[in-house]
Amino acid sequence: MLLLSCTNISRGYDATPLFDDVALELHAGERIGFVGPNGAGKTTLLNVLAGIDEPDRGVVKLHAGARLGLLRQVAEFAPGRTLFQEAKSAFDELLATQEELHTVADKMAHCHDPLEQKQLADQFDRLNEQLAANDAYSLDHKVDDVLTGLGFLKKDFHREIASFSGGQQRRILLAQMLLSAPDIMLLDEPSNHLDIDTTRWLEGYLSRQPQGMVIVSHDRYFLEKVTNKTIELHAKKITSYPGSYKQYVRLRDERYDRQLKEWESQKEFVGKQEDYIRRAAYGQLAKQAQSRVKALDKLDRLEKPTKVSGPHIQFKDVMRSGDVVFHVEELAKSFGTKKLFSGLNFDIKRGQRLGIMGANGSGKTTLLKMLLGEETATSGTIQRGHLVFPGYLDQHLKLLDENETVIRAVWPEPDPAQTEKTMRNLLGSFGIHGETCDQLVKELSGGERSRAALAKLTVAGTNVLILDEPTNHLDLWACDSLEEALKNYEGTCLVVSHDRYFLNRVADLLIVFEPNRVEMVYGNFDTYELLRANREQAAKEAGDKAAPKKETVVAKVAPGGKRKRKYPYRKPEQLEVEIAELEAKMMEMDVSLTTPEVYRDGERVQELMQDIADAQARLPELYEHWEEATEFNG
Repeated sequence: MLLLSCTNISRGYDATPLFDDVALELHAGERIGFVGPNGAGKTTLLNVLAGIDEPDRGVVKLHAGARLGLLRQVAEFAPGRTLFQEAKSAFDELLATQEELHTVADKMAHCHDPLEQKQLADQFDRLNEQLAANDAYSLDHKVDDVLTGLGFLKKDFHREIASFSGGQQRRILLAQMLLSAPDIMLLDEPSNHLDIDTTRWLEGYLSRQPQGMVIVSHDRYFLEKVTNKTIELHAKKITSYPGSYKQYVRLRDERYDRQLKEWESQKEFVGKQEDYIRRAAYGQLAKQAQSRVKALDKLDRLEKPTKVSGPHIQFKDVMRSGDVVFHVEELAKSFGTKKLFSGLNFDIKRGQRLGIMGANGSGKTTLLKMLLGEETATSGTIQRGHLVFPGYLDQHLKLLDENETVIRAVWPEPDPAQTEKTMRNLLGSFGIHGETCDQLVKELSGGERSRAALAKLTVAGTNVLILDEPTNHLDLWACDSLEEALKNYEGTCLVVSHDRYFLNRVADLLIVFEPNRVEMVYGNFDTYELLRANREQAAKEAGDKAAPKKETVVAKVAPGGKRKRKYPYRKPEQLEVEIAELEAKMMEMDVSLTTPEVYRDGERVQELMQDIADAQARLPELYEHWEEATEFNG
């Protein structure tokens, strides 16, 4: 069903359109990922679709009485309300209907006029059907589910809204949007301020909803999991692509390559025709030349295609370090009575790319500072390898003096071996060109500052990059460029990131901070997700087996009164040997999962996981067989 459409939409400021002649349709069940470079006008277009902003030209039409909701960026709440009250306010219309139902019921109880009694009864039935159709008799349960899914604790449900942080208040806005469930959801960066577990819950929740959605997000993994269509805003126009984010990337590149070949082919054709016309303009072939001039005049000339691209980030060659960059043994860190982590053991080899992920406050940045020598360990040791020159990019980009020009902040002490031209070329390789090099650092955008800081690490001769949330200020295309640069970097890289897509493409080793444990994963984020899913499934199966059965189990009894055998005859001693062998094999498989050569082979990991699952399913059966053999053979 068509929910929203717009035709010939244009909007701009200072006579410069952000987008022009845009057409868009949104149907029920479509979850559209809306992408485009920073400043292209994505948020402006959302505001136009929501009716908050007026287009300069064109029409936006909301169809079939559809309700529309826009996820606001700034929270404004009535004073004195609690978290639960504010979230439940998403159901104000249903709550008003409930009140009306109670009023009608009260009138029916005191009405003695048969005609009026019938009218009230009909009204009561209509209201009751409306409430039942919207599942209005379990509103508290819905609120509880969504707030818990978004990471709020039950003990906080009755706290006043004003006591929550800005990020938490934005999550409350998201909760209201999900609970009110408008037919059209316009979601601007819905996964901001969410940790990975909460984002994972939101991905599952949105994927199950029947509404139409337009989602602006810098989280590519989120887009891949949720969306089933992508629109790209580029060069003031919108282009639509079916499928998820990865399919959009593939189709976009194929489309660009195809259009470029068509343009080149036409350019070559036109060049040949013009050359012929120049040579044949006079003489016997002049008539044919004029004919070709007319044909060229009628030709629909193609424009050279363009595509959104990130800066061409490129790191310089680096000095070779020792084979082991960091050796960490039994590392632990506490602040007073708060323990962040303990028993951490790992080696970082030259050329490896280590990703570090976990919830805020779990110890990720602290670990980086410990490796840099800026924090001391509570216990354990860190050994730095030979010729290791680390460079640190903190997430607040303090590496750069914001009151200096970009070129001076990146190149504070001019080196006779370098010239201003080579420095400008270096900055250009990080997407910083021309006059931008002479701007003050504080005048740069977040993405420009991030790229300038990376350039400074290159100037410093760093051969170990230690990066804390490097994608925070980058758009999708700059992230792609950074990922490619890091994959081609000859040095070693340690990166803290919440960007799962980035970790998937860059990391070949992960440290995952989880509640009460730290896990080493020899692979990327997909490897971790596979392990996590298998663990959850195994735990669920173990819980199902341990849970008491609701039905009564009646043992089969032979006519003589003795229980029948369930399994074929075997000696208990034989079964004990088989159980011991199976348990030893399971232990061996668990150990194998911790080895790099296995983790790096995704196919082998899946096979090993299946073997472990089969063994876990077989073991209880063997124990039951052993118990039966002991009873019958004893």
